[in-house]
Amino acid sequence: MQQILQQAQKMQEQLMSAQEELANAETTGSAGGGLVTAVVSGSGELKSLTIDPKVVDPEDTETLADLVVAAVRDASSSAQKLAAERMGGLTGGLGGLGLPGM
Repeated sequence: MQQILQQAQKMQEQLMSAQEELANAETTGSAGGGLVTAVVSGSGELKSLTIDPKVVDPEDTETLADLVVAAVRDASSSAQKLAAERMGGLTGGLGGLGLPGM
């Protein structure tokens, strides 16, 4: 039982470390050939948004909005993949503890 508790504590420490790394990591997404770029933290927080003035057309704000949404989605998707990579090995290892239901 002591060994299982030690393994669980070690995994908890690794999980906390991975979560901290994710919070500090950033991913970038873009749309419109780079005219709109979004930077999202590994935890999914939108950090910045850059819009090239060439894409700003007062007569067509719908296209600009679509590009912003696409860039944010792209960056968010990258952040989710990063989280899955960093956390997958840790959370997947829970079954190795031999705990019921894991």
